[in-house]
Amino acid sequence: SRHAGKPEERVHKRKPRLVLIEVVLKEDGRPKWDNKFQYILSCIGFAVGLGNVWRFPYLCQIHGGGAFLIPYFIALIFEGIPLLHLELALGQRLRRGSIGAWNTISPYLGGVGVGSWMVSVLVSLYYNTVLTWVMWYFINSFQEPLPWSVCPLNENRTGLSEECYESTAVNYFWYRKTLNITPDVTENGTLQWWLVLCLAACWGIVYLCTIRGIETTGKAIYVTAIFPYLVLTIFLIHGLTLPGATEGLAYLFTPNLNILKNPRVWLDAATQIFFSLSLAFGGLIAFSSYNPPKNDCEKDAVTVAIVNCMTSLYASIPVFSVLGFKATTGYWDCLDRNIISIINKFDLPEQSIMRQNYTIWIRLLNSSYPEKIAGLKLKSCDLQEFLDQSVSGTGLAFIVFTQAVILMPGSQAWAILFFIMLFSLGLSSMFGNIEGVFTPLLELQIISKSTPKELITGIICLISFLIALCFTLGSGSYWIDIFDSYAGSLPLLVLAFFEVTGIAYVYNIKRFSKDVKWMTGRQPNLYWQITWRFISPLLLLIVFVAFVAIQIQKPPSYAAWNPKYEDFPMKEEKVYPPWVLAICMLLAVLPCIFVPLVALFHLIKRMLGSKDPRSVSSEVFSCHRANSNFSHPKI
Repeated sequence: SRHAGKPEERVHKRKPRLVLIEVVLKEDGRPKWDNKFQYILSCIGFAVGLGNVWRFPYLCQIHGGGAFLIPYFIALIFEGIPLLHLELALGQRLRRGSIGAWNTISPYLGGVGVGSWMVSVLVSLYYNTVLTWVMWYFINSFQEPLPWSVCPLNENRTGLSEECYESTAVNYFWYRKTLNITPDVTENGTLQWWLVLCLAACWGIVYLCTIRGIETTGKAIYVTAIFPYLVLTIFLIHGLTLPGATEGLAYLFTPNLNILKNPRVWLDAATQIFFSLSLAFGGLIAFSSYNPPKNDCEKDAVTVAIVNCMTSLYASIPVFSVLGFKATTGYWDCLDRNIISIINKFDLPEQSIMRQNYTIWIRLLNSSYPEKIAGLKLKSCDLQEFLDQSVSGTGLAFIVFTQAVILMPGSQAWAILFFIMLFSLGLSSMFGNIEGVFTPLLELQIISKSTPKELITGIICLISFLIALCFTLGSGSYWIDIFDSYAGSLPLLVLAFFEVTGIAYVYNIKRFSKDVKWMTGRQPNLYWQITWRFISPLLLLIVFVAFVAIQIQKPPSYAAWNPKYEDFPMKEEKVYPPWVLAICMLLAVLPCIFVPLVALFHLIKRMLGSKDPRSVSSEVFSCHRANSNFSHPKI
């Protein structure tokens, strides 16, 4: 019997190698990137999105300027890069999308993949509607003068539109001419035909670019990922020549270290890094699954993360040059109005009071004629107040920036460039979202392999377009805010936590390290070991608890644009009705619920299939399937 054991041992040793060869043979038909640069560009294009341009500068502005970079880089080192490396390594080693990869690690973790897929679906629905707005502004940028630079006449043509006159031309074009917004989230309004057409065009473009998966997105990414950098550089050069640019940049980068005592700053830094790198969407796992198994995924992760952060910093410079210019122009207008009032009141010769000597004159007249000056009701002009007007997201892109563009010479050209840049940024992020939806669907084998990819992509885009029509209603922008706040935030933190703990404790970090060594040729060092095991899961847990605590503190509310509101053009703060709150909760819980559901399903399935149910508990998190696929042949 001693001799009988030897052949069995030999067979056992060979078995993993045979399995790996079998897997590779099966996957020979899998698409591949044309080259490494194309893959890196795709990951950068997915990670670098609209948030880098319209959220990061805002966070710097409200959180102590340069001081915000301290928690930002700490979060990058201990949370962003380790999670990014983990996702890229996972996809590359298993050569599967999110659902397939997590099923292979352990069937009990299959819910993590399903949850990521669900988030990608929900985010794709509303993200492309934001591109619809960008397209609408781009089309209107060809008009002379720009349609958001002047108020239209009222219906009787006897004066200006009241809503526009009471707010501004920029606000009126955004809220009335673009969104045709309702004053309440419960009032749906009608479909806006111009947005429906733009939405159809946007989904059409996404379809053409993703028609054959990475085979087509890989070509389109050269344009969509590189072009925004070109536009940012043009804006940077032009922005620095504008009056007030230096004030804007000084405001951005002057650090206020006291603000670091505020826990909200650390929370915002951690969440910004997390969402900016597009972690837990499944798109990065899908992208890296098309890599050759032997590839330095560690270097890739560090490269993508650093380029993403540098892009945020780089984008902040032109954004704040323009915001500084806008603030300075507003400040000068305020001074000019006051100067005209003083000159008229005191019959002073023109040009006697200038912006440069305004404060001296005010001091002089205040001491000599205090009553007359008080009677003029002069506005308080303070440059700092104009710089403090912080705004992010759509408010920055469609209101503040468009207002600044009007003031620039050659405003049409700058508007066209700006909106093409936003469209490119959003489109390259959409590629990753669609890949996160498309790849797992192909691997689930729900759809026959003989079905053309073009047809599957077409069906996905058509269904998405039909569902996204609800965002083109009058209440659509309120719903986009809801989707962004609930579907695109909390679930990702939960899924990422299960990702990192699943690898560290279910699959086992030592085995994962061996896989990484097999791919990269070197053992992951102490930094990776400690972050994967302890720091990243702990950070995610703290961020999750803090995030939920802040949400619970005050009832969820929204700012409604209501021309009948007594403090109009200020927005009316409203609380969500119970049924809307229920939808908010559903969006937050839906992707997460798959994690326990899938685990429970496999547990029940195993208990029913097992003759001795008592044996289940010891093998609940067995990784038999992972063993076979994560073998380590000495190739």
